[in-house]
Amino acid sequence: MSEDERDDIVVLIGEDGEEVEFEHLDTVELNGNEYVILLPLEEQEDDEVDEVVILKVDHNEDGEDAFITIDDEEELNEVFEEFKERMEEEFDFED
Repeated sequence: MSEDERDDIVVLIGEDGEEVEFEHLDTVELNGNEYVILLPLEEQEDDEVDEVVILKVDHNEDGEDAFITIDDEEELNEVFEEFKERMEEEFDFED
């Protein structure tokens, strides 16, 4: 594996059909569901991270994973709070 290859990179297809690269920060299991926390790679060019992307993992019958957008703001906040607790030593979260 070359230095440019990373196993923590997730490539998703955006609404416009273009590929968007994310760094996988964490996977959180909460209330019987699994969620991934992703950081857009373009955000890392700045010193500050403005936001992360939280998606629910759907395991289909073929053993493949699909990432689903979460519309429930309460669910999003609950997952983000769990992520903040788990990563408080690695990231400086502003309240």
